[in-house]
This record gives sequence, C-alpha cells and structure tokens, in this order.
Amino acid sequence: MPPFNLFNRVSKAPTNPRTPPKPRQFDVADLYQGPLATGQAPDQAAPALDEKLRQAYFWIVNTAIISPHYDIEYNHGPAQTYAVGDTRRTLNLPSAQSYSSFVLLPLLTFATRRKCLFVGGPGRGKTASAILMGVLSGASVKDVKRAMQHGHPQMTIADLLGNPLPADLVNAQSMDAIRIAWRAWLGMRVKIIDEYNRIPPRTQSALLTLMGDNYAEVLNHIYECPESAWYLTANDDQGGGTYEVIEALRDRIDVVVQALAFNPRFLGELLVRIEENLKPEELVPPEIVFTAAEVDRIGEEIRAVAVPEPIRRRLEFFTSQFELMAAAGDQFEYMTKDTARLSGFDWSAVIAADSGRDRLKDLGCQTVNGLSVRNLMTLLIYAKALAYFRGNAEVELDDVRQVLPFVLHDKLRPDLDAPFFGLPENAALRTDQISWLRRLFDLSGAEYDRLDLDRNDPVGEMGAQFEQGLDGLSERDVLKRLHRIEQHVGEQIRGRKLYGHLYDDLLKLKYLHQRYTNYLVWLRSQT
Repeated sequence: MPPFNLFNRVSKAPTNPRTPPKPRQFDVADLYQGPLATGQAPDQAAPALDEKLRQAYFWIVNTAIISPHYDIEYNHGPAQTYAVGDTRRTLNLPSAQSYSSFVLLPLLTFATRRKCLFVGGPGRGKTASAILMGVLSGASVKDVKRAMQHGHPQMTIADLLGNPLPADLVNAQSMDAIRIAWRAWLGMRVKIIDEYNRIPPRTQSALLTLMGDNYAEVLNHIYECPESAWYLTANDDQGGGTYEVIEALRDRIDVVVQALAFNPRFLGELLVRIEENLKPEELVPPEIVFTAAEVDRIGEEIRAVAVPEPIRRRLEFFTSQFELMAAAGDQFEYMTKDTARLSGFDWSAVIAADSGRDRLKDLGCQTVNGLSVRNLMTLLIYAKALAYFRGNAEVELDDVRQVLPFVLHDKLRPDLDAPFFGLPENAALRTDQISWLRRLFDLSGAEYDRLDLDRNDPVGEMGAQFEQGLDGLSERDVLKRLHRIEQHVGEQIRGRKLYGHLYDDLLKLKYLHQRYTNYLVWLRSQT
C-alpha cells in the first residue's frame, strides 16, 4: 500500500469491541417526544458517536501525531512493571487499552467544547494538534490557519475582535449607527490562540470575556459566538512569556496538556512525510469529521453518563483535603486558605502559626490553595467524557484518576516548602506535577479506605435522610434528628485533630442542623 494511503484511511475494525446493545423497541410514548429525524425508523439506533470519536483518536495517534507516550494507563488484571535505573522509576506495560494524553485530552476538549492549553517547547506539535482539531470540526485547513490568532506584544483588542468601519465613525450620529467588521475567527467552532502568553494584559481582558461569556463587545455592539472548543499554546506552563497571564484568564482554561519529547525511534515516519510531501492536516479522512449537530449530540450523551455515588464520595473526600487553614480565621467558616490569600498576609507566617496537625500526613499541607466550583465541574465533565470515550455508561474510579491531573494541573498549586517535598523519594514530584497530583489522589483514596467510609459514613447517611424531604415530619422526629447531629458532632471532635475532611463534615452537620432548626421553628408556628 502506498504510504499516503495510511493517512486518509480509517480502519473498519471496531476500536473497542464489546457486545452491541440490543435494538431499542418502539414505544408509543415516542410519539410524544417530537418528530423523528428524516428517514429514521422508530427502532433505528442512532450512529455510535463514541465509536467515531475513538476512530478519530486512533487515526490521529497512529497516523497524524507521532505520540507514542501512553501515559493514561488502564489495566484489566495485573500489569507488567519494571524498576528502571538507579532511581528505580517504574515502567508499566498496561494490560488494557491505554491512551496518549497529548491526543486524547484535546479530543475530549473538542467533544465537550471546553478549553485546552498545550504547553511544551517549540516544535513539539502543539499547533499541529490544534489545527487537526479545527479540521475535525469540518473547516478547511486554509480557514483554520487563517483564523488562528497569533499572540504578539502589539496585539490590540481590534486585532482580536474587529474594527468599526471608518466611514461610520465619521458619519454616524450614534453608537448604534456604527457597524463593526468582526473578525471571522469569532464564528469558528474551534478557536486557536498560538502563544497566548504574548498578548498584552488589556487585550487579555477582552479575551477573558470572549472565553468566559462567549461574546465579543466593541463600541456597545455584541457578537454572540457559537459554542466552541478552544486551544491555546504556550512554551511553558507558568504563564511566562512576553506578559504574565492574568489569573482570571488562566482560571478559564480547563485542561493543561504537556507536549512530550519526540522519540527518535520514530524518525522514519518523519522521513516518509518529507519524501512524500505529506501534511496530515490535509489528509484527514471525511469519516472522522464531525458536524455541529454530531458534537451537540456527543455533548448530550456525555452529560448522560452516570457518576456512581461511591465515585462521587471519593471525589468529595479528595476535595475536602485542601481548603482548611485553621490559623487563617477565628470563626469556623473562615478557617480556609482563601481567607489567608484574601488578607494578603505573608504565607510563611500563616503556615508557622498553623500547628497541631501532622504536616507530613496531612495532604492539605502540600498545597497553597483549595479547589473551586469551576474546577470540580470541569473534573466531572472530563471524567464523564473519558468514560463515554471508552464506551461506558458510568464513570469508573480510574477515569477520575486519569483526567484529574490534567484538569488540576494549573489549579491546585503545590507548596514546595512542605515536608512532603523534602523527602528524597518525592524530589521528582517537585517538577512532575502530573505525577504529584495523581499521587495525591491515590493517597486520598488510601485514607478513604482506611476510614472505611464506603460502609461507615454517618454524615452521608444523615445527608441522604435529609434529601428525602421534610414534608410530614413531626416535631418529635425533628428533635430526634437534631439530637443525633449534636451527638455525632460531640463524638467527632472528642480527642481528634482537625483535618480537612472532618472540617467539611462538621460544616455539613451544621448545615443540616440549621435546616432542621428552621423547619422546627416553622412547625411550632403552625400550632
């Protein structure tokens, strides 16, 4: 087969063989769900978009992007592991289908229409990968490249968004009469900004509005942008460059993906591209190009993936480790790292006053901040997307474990002065943030297992009882529940040091106590 056929050919074999679902039987209730799509029989299954997504992944990773780094590992049964070199670093040979984060995370970003930052040195394929995502959306290579925004120190808001027409500026009697020549890239379904950390701060603010609220504004004129996937590139992950990236803009980025070094064992593939004059972005097979309607449907199907309660509880427990800072506040609710940050007080002085906990054991001592609501929502949607990509109807623990480091890479910041990083065996985790975050999740899971919270979680039981509603509860029932809460609080604080998960449990109990108290006041007012 000629070499170029390898580029525009998609394998007909299923990428993830499994028992096909039974055809859905027609139900008379379907008549009330709206009209059927043209030409679609009632029992005809919709196209398997998860399979199409996997086909796109395997075409990119095997053909377009040379990325032999299978750093998202799954196992079915024991995996072969080897201790390598003087440092005894572990080499894993996974026993199940595993993936390259440099290809998979951008593809999940495309499917969920989120925002992905590529970091890595020049020439590592960051821009090429982003261009491929634009071609998958149905745009031509020429349109994708012309629509790409290149960050530079002189970039203005007009360069980014558009200009008012000069004749209107001279003749218009009001702002409403001024027409704006909007930049064409605003209407693209995939938006690419190359070297975003070279954009001046004032222009970054306009970009923040565009990324956060999905509209552009010039002279009181609004351009509503379509739902888009965003790809940004930078040569490092610290926001460095010509300008420092403003914190709010960094916070809008959902995942950070590192472009790993090229493996020279694959130099032959580069040679074929030179000799055959091949450009992968120009040879994308039409079978893996997605319409806007297909991406809409993928988004709906991803949101429908279930997160089982045991998985959610482990994620809650992990999240609860990081916000507590007892020395930062006097009132219980304000004992958080965010309180210390907002005060502007010296961080080392706050740490020095925080005593009583085992700073090596406490996971919260490894970070200088906690997690925001946006971080958690992003983590959930990417965990759902990864489960969907793998053809599963439910999120598994490994799905959370694999996407968590890329979502929290720029969000959960390490305290490199913490005792944990002072241990010789943890020295590499100072620079390898992906491995550090995955280690954090594993340590949190081990503590969750030690506390046996899957089987012994009184706070979870009381929360589930409250979620059943208050209608019909008698005064005696409410008093009984209030007494149980007060008794459990007393038991939990007796002789125990305050750690993050206990802090959040106590706040949850206070919340439940207040809701029952308010209901009791109302109940007594009715007699």
